[in-house]
Amino acid sequence: MTGQHREVLSDEPERDADAWRPAPGAVTILPAETALFADAVGRAGGAVAPLSPATRGLIWLSYDRAAELGEVLAENPQIGWVQLPWAGVDAFADVLSRHQRADLLVTSAKGAYAQPVAEHALALILASLRVLPERARARSWNVAPAGASLYGRSVLIIGAGGIARELIRLLEPFGTHIVVMRRSSQPVPGAARTVPVGQLTAELPLADVVVVAAALTGDTRHLLGVAELALMAPTAHLVNIARGPLVDTDALVAALAAGALAGAAIDVTDPEPLPDGHPLWNEPRCLITPHMADTPEMTAPLLAERIRRNVAALLGNGPFVGVVDLVAGY
Repeated sequence: MTGQHREVLSDEPERDADAWRPAPGAVTILPAETALFADAVGRAGGAVAPLSPATRGLIWLSYDRAAELGEVLAENPQIGWVQLPWAGVDAFADVLSRHQRADLLVTSAKGAYAQPVAEHALALILASLRVLPERARARSWNVAPAGASLYGRSVLIIGAGGIARELIRLLEPFGTHIVVMRRSSQPVPGAARTVPVGQLTAELPLADVVVVAAALTGDTRHLLGVAELALMAPTAHLVNIARGPLVDTDALVAALAAGALAGAAIDVTDPEPLPDGHPLWNEPRCLITPHMADTPEMTAPLLAERIRRNVAALLGNGPFVGVVDLVAGY
């Protein structure tokens, strides 16, 4: 609908039409039912009911209570489909690894929140390039020229999901040279080049802006550490709108303090929340937003639409969207 966010999906194949499908049946919303999401189930033709042996679909709405999801799955092996609330599923990694089974399909919100998060990423890029972190801290007038234009810059986007694709669209008016890094070298529309992750060290020195938009898995933790940050140009800017542990925080603190990076703008941190008094709070070249690239007002209708689509799929009407690869971890 005009004026509203919409989902942005990657080109990764969803569930094979011939693959196992969960049996249709009642849907339960936990830990607590909400009217918006119950309505989404109803609009798909489904029925919301309390957890029982008849439950076949489970919509889990809590990121913080992941351990309880494991208990529910252990006690209810009849559940064949679980919808998770966020794009990233790292908080559920342990639960999902313990409950991997051929007759359980898990979907996330990946791609659903791409537009608001990409919008925030663009804001962080512009703010960092224009030295807004330092300007916002200033208490006196400073006429020393500072700041850089985004026009014509080289942007390396790590990740090729919905956020990356929407960010590419938003960057189009700036005439940027975009390189996308992903698990494969399959081209991403709008990118000048698409390269595999193995080329990270070769691409980092070439980028004016590095945007981290990848999933957090065991393989991607500290994807950017001391060695990788050292490869970036001293005029480069780092933006992270994915997960804090993708970047080694201590390495980032050291790089900024040494002037090895021109700036960093991050919506996620490690640890999170970032403690009061942490060196990043006082780093004039660092802009921090408290994991607010999207808000509940932005995400709730997007999640409702994802729920509607996947309940319809549970009932045999269309494909599941946002299927989680339990082996890859996203």
